[in-house]
Order: sequence, then C-alpha cells, then structure tokens
Amino acid sequence: MHRRNFLHGLPPALAAALASCSSPGSRLALPGSSSFALGIDVLAASGFAALRNQRVGLITNQTSVNSRGIPSRVVLQRALGRNLTTLFTPEHGLDGREPAGLKVPSRRDPLTGLTAWSLYGDSRKPSPRMLANVDVLLFDLQDIGSRSYTYISTMALAMEACAENRRGFMVLDRPNPIGGNRVQGPPLNPRWKSFVGQIPVPYLHGMTAAELARMGNARGWWKARPALRVVPMHGWNRSMVWRDTGLRWTPTSPNIPHPESPLYYAATGILGGLDGVDIGIGTPRPFEFAGGMGIDPHRFAADLSALRLPGVRFHPYHSQRKPGFAGVRLSIDPRGSTDLIALAVILTSEVVRRSNGLPLRQSTGDTRTLFHKVWGSDNLWLALNSRTPANRIIAGFQSYARSFAAARQPFLIYS
Repeated sequence: MHRRNFLHGLPPALAAALASCSSPGSRLALPGSSSFALGIDVLAASGFAALRNQRVGLITNQTSVNSRGIPSRVVLQRALGRNLTTLFTPEHGLDGREPAGLKVPSRRDPLTGLTAWSLYGDSRKPSPRMLANVDVLLFDLQDIGSRSYTYISTMALAMEACAENRRGFMVLDRPNPIGGNRVQGPPLNPRWKSFVGQIPVPYLHGMTAAELARMGNARGWWKARPALRVVPMHGWNRSMVWRDTGLRWTPTSPNIPHPESPLYYAATGILGGLDGVDIGIGTPRPFEFAGGMGIDPHRFAADLSALRLPGVRFHPYHSQRKPGFAGVRLSIDPRGSTDLIALAVILTSEVVRRSNGLPLRQSTGDTRTLFHKVWGSDNLWLALNSRTPANRIIAGFQSYARSFAAARQPFLIYS
C-alpha cells in the first residue's frame, strides 16, 4: 500500500504525526516498506502524537498486544505515564479466560496497577463514572469477523457512551483473521438485536473494527456519534488471512484457540446454538465438528464430500466425550472460496434431519431465543421446523449479502 493511500482519510493531526515518523530515526518502518504493522505499532511510531496531553482509556484484553507481543496497555503506560488512566474489559475478561456468557467482575490490573472496568458485568456500556478520567477512549481488541462475537458489540456501546459524555473515540486497527472479502450470511432483524447481534451487518461482514466504526458512525448504527479517529494497519490487504500477517495468534477466548478457529466458528457456531448436538466444545479443536445423536458418520461424510465444496473436507468421527454422538470433522482451507454461512446452514439442516429433529425438540426457552438472536431472526428456526431445503434457505440471504458488500465500499480502508 502506498504511503499516500495509507494516510488518506486519517484525521489531519494524526496523518501529519504519522507522516513525521518516517524519518530515519523512527523505530518502526511506515508505508513505503514491506513491514506489517498493527494500529498500536503505527501509533507508537508516531510518538503517540495524537494522544498528547490527553487522558486515555483503553478497551483491552489478552489479545491487545503489539507486533512484538507486548501488551498494548504496557506500551501505552510506558509512553503516556499517568495519562493512561483507565482500562475496560470485554466478555471473557482481561485475560480471556472467563467462559462465554458469564459476567466478568471489574478488577485491578497487575501489569499497570489500573482499574479494569468490566463491560460484561452489570453494565455493558461505560458509565459517566467510568469515563470521568478519560478524554479519549481507545479500542484495541482482536475480533474474529462474525457478527455474533461480542467484541464489536462492546465497541458499539462504548462509542455511544463516548458521544453521550463528549469523549473522543479511537480505534487501533487489527486484521480480520478470515480476510476482508467474505461478506456472507443473513441480515439482522431489528426485533432480534442483542449483544450477540448489535450491528446491522451480515453474519460475516469482511471488515475490520476500524472500518465498522467508520461505517457505523456514518450510518447512525448507535444512538449518538462520537468524534472518531482510526489508526489503520500498515501492510494489510483484504486477501490476507491471519497466517499471512506473520503474527503469533493469541486466543481471543477459550474456544477460539487457533488462528483458523474463526473459520470453524462461522461454520458450526450456528449449529452449536442448539441442544443435542456436538461441535467439539471441550476438545482441543472446538467448532471443528458437526454431529448429533444416531448419525451414521461415514454416510454423512460421504454425502457432504459429494457436494465438492471448495476448500472444505469432511471426515467421519465418533465422539469420545459424548457417547452416542457422531458426525463429521471439518477441515477448512483459510483461502477456500466456500460460503461459510451456506455451509453452516447445510450442517445445521443435515444434523437436525439425521438426528430425527431431536435438536429442535430439545432446544426450548432461552436456548431457542439465543439461537434466534445469533442468526439475527427466527427465520432459520422456522425453516428447519418446516424442513425447508437448505438451498432455499441459503438463496434467501444472497441478495442482502451482495447489497451490503456494495454499501460498505465507501468505508473500507484497505484494498
């Protein structure tokens, strides 16, 4: 990416600060070199000029590290001293070890000595009290590219809070680990808006956090719009998957342990929202399985293989953890072209059918409601109950995905 293109669209003060960092004495190479740099790296290379004389808050967790693996909160505290005043943490907590869906308490961070306010506790939105010592709030979390993953929901509510409290908001950008070209899946019905579906995008949006922040601010996705600044990466493009960055993967949560886990989350996470199924949670390879009770795994694998889905292979398995459960283990090529949400529909439909409808009968109450929220509507549930063919379900969201792919264009930072 050329330097002029890299700086285009940045706030003038930040663009000027970054431009000034290209002197021979800069610690980190900027546009014009072949290096890869995260948003936190680019900010550091600018000498943190955009944060001068400001009190800074940081939304952070274990994934918030620079390209050398140093926690961003440590990098910022070394540079800003007491001007780094406050930390905020998302679902799974500061260390990423809390199980999904469980409230996270606020705590003192042992690395910085600062209070780390939980944004996944009694409140999921920063309060005026939490923002009292903050002039600008930074967002530096590694997302996985799926609408139902809650880190972008945390960003959305934090942006709204910053606008309401007249605080600035800055996104330190990070890669979408499954690349920037997958725009796949159904829309979010406003009736089913929730913390696992906070913004109106397809299930896979193919955007980075900074791009989503730009689009959401322009489109009014939150009740109030803050003064937004973004610090783009250097050296990332839309065709890149995680392995292309050369970065070490930090698990984003307990069940996303590997750099390819976001692909499998997209493929089987919908199925995993039902009871009476197996997607490998509790094994070293979560989300890499699709199974149920009474399924013939060899027949299932053969039938799926016959579909010849590009970049996806299926292997029969019998569960060791859940006696009586069987199905397929998936192998997904990160560069494959298969529509992962179409694959999710096929797997969900087939597991339900081959289990004689047991997952639907067992999924009641809160489980069913959460299933609707994750999908973005009750359409999939109704289709599964009526035995609508998978290809008809898939066809129902293709037009929306294409229209969103066009609508996002003005807000993309990377080619």
